[in-house]
Order: sequence, then structure tokens, then C-alpha cells
Amino acid sequence: MDIIYLLLPVALIIVVIIIAIFFWAVKSDQFEDLEGPAYRILMDDDSKPADAPTEDTKD
Repeated sequence: MDIIYLLLPVALIIVVIIIAIFFWAVKSDQFEDLEGPAYRILMDDDSKPADAPTEDTKD
């Protein structure tokens, strides 16, 4: 029964830390664009950049 005196404050401290991290993530816009990265993977750009070497310009 003595362990409850240690575990309860430790659990409350962990909960407070988790809540603080969650509010920090919301405040810094971590959850702003949830769908963008998923669509960015599907929108694959097959064109090569202008400065990329082509087979005609290789030595």
C-alpha cells in the first residue's frame, strides 16, 4: 500500500507533462495540415528538374 504514495504523484506528473506537450503541439500548428502529406505522395512529379543531367549531356 505504500507504493501508492509514490505511484500516484508520478502518474500525475506524467499526465501533466503529456498535456503540456499536447498543448504545445496544438499551439505550434503541428495538426494544421493532416491531409497534405498524404496527397503530396500521390501527386508524383515525373518531370526532371532543369539542371538535372540528361543522357545527351553525359561525358
